[in-house]
Amino acid sequence: MADKKAHLSVDGLDNSFELPIYSGTVGPDVIDVSSLAGQGYFTYDPGFMSTASCESKLTYIDGAKGVLLHGGYPIEQLAAHSDYLETCYLLLNGELPTAEEKEEFVDIITNHTMVHENIAHFFRGFRSDAHPMAIMCGVVGALSSFYHDSLDINNPEHRKISAHRLIAKMPTLAAMCYKHHVGQPFMYPNNKLSYAENFLHMMFGTPCDDPEVNPVLAKAMDKIFLLHADHEQNASTSTVRLAGSSGANPFACIAAGIATLWGPAHGGANEAVLNMLKEIGSVENIDKFVAKAKDKNDPFRLMGFGHRVYKNFDPRAKVMKETCDEVLSELGIKDPMLDIAMRLEQIALEDEYFIEKKLYPNVDFYSGIIMKAIGIPTDMFTVIFATGRTVGWIAHWHEMISNSYKIGRPRQLYTGAAPRDYVSIDKR
Repeated sequence: MADKKAHLSVDGLDNSFELPIYSGTVGPDVIDVSSLAGQGYFTYDPGFMSTASCESKLTYIDGAKGVLLHGGYPIEQLAAHSDYLETCYLLLNGELPTAEEKEEFVDIITNHTMVHENIAHFFRGFRSDAHPMAIMCGVVGALSSFYHDSLDINNPEHRKISAHRLIAKMPTLAAMCYKHHVGQPFMYPNNKLSYAENFLHMMFGTPCDDPEVNPVLAKAMDKIFLLHADHEQNASTSTVRLAGSSGANPFACIAAGIATLWGPAHGGANEAVLNMLKEIGSVENIDKFVAKAKDKNDPFRLMGFGHRVYKNFDPRAKVMKETCDEVLSELGIKDPMLDIAMRLEQIALEDEYFIEKKLYPNVDFYSGIIMKAIGIPTDMFTVIFATGRTVGWIAHWHEMISNSYKIGRPRQLYTGAAPRDYVSIDKR
């Protein structure tokens, strides 16, 4: 129960409305405005920037302080000491696993990585130059037609099986998108490899190769998955919850999340970083483009710096920077685009303009560089984002379905025509 109340007064009314205030574990208090509709009022909040649409125990973000917690654990600690699948277990279950629980969970995911053989036929229906996210939307949505044996959303065991299947099969489907694009045969999962190793094996291996994966690159891939696992009520997660509130099956809900993530304002940030580096062209052009970025009247913007949520620094960026340095050192790549990126990073960390405005390199900046160095094509970046984020989506879906919920139904401020009579076409 709420122990605090807010009072809303409206001009012209003698009485004010009493609204309960709820307090979470951490973060701002929340004013419950749900009773206002019965009084003839809606609240107006475009973009839902001041609206708590749900109650959740999964992830907490404090953008002003640069804090990201999963189940109460700081992302920096998880990135340093945990791994992606352990973080998946945390998001799904609310607690870190014991050694025995982790072993069982890893074994379950490992043994669900194979996809139905007929799914390969879906890929043949897509052009080889189709965007991988277009393919992912279609194929993930189609999974419900292959795994319809466990689609009772009111059955906890069915929800668990669907969650395991999605986490396990997304890397397989992502790699199939890449192989379809380059015209190479699909690679089956190898159960002797870790989650990240298996993904890189399916991406870049061929039937003629032994499944050997560089451990530095596998570690980097695992970090990318972990750092993108969940990010609270963002656009794609909110979409998954909204779709799920209708009772849609989990595969359809995740497909909806993928479609939302595809938007350039959401999941395309690390792809935008690479496009920006291409536009800059060479290290010699950097000063000119930095000047353009500082000019308020110039439309050019440096991508991968600052963050909409984090007003101080992105806590994931420090981890990603360390991983980026490890990958570039391991591969010893000489790439003009990477030279531009490293110079931009130096400027952002030293230039007073960037420091004052807190435009630090974010996780998208570093993850884009890492994936470029590994050899992952730019149009696959968002697919990899979706692969890592799948656990966050399914955890939020599971949390919602496991508790009481209502179908989502946002309201509107109507500004169209007032009521009027129909006029026959001969009199218009």
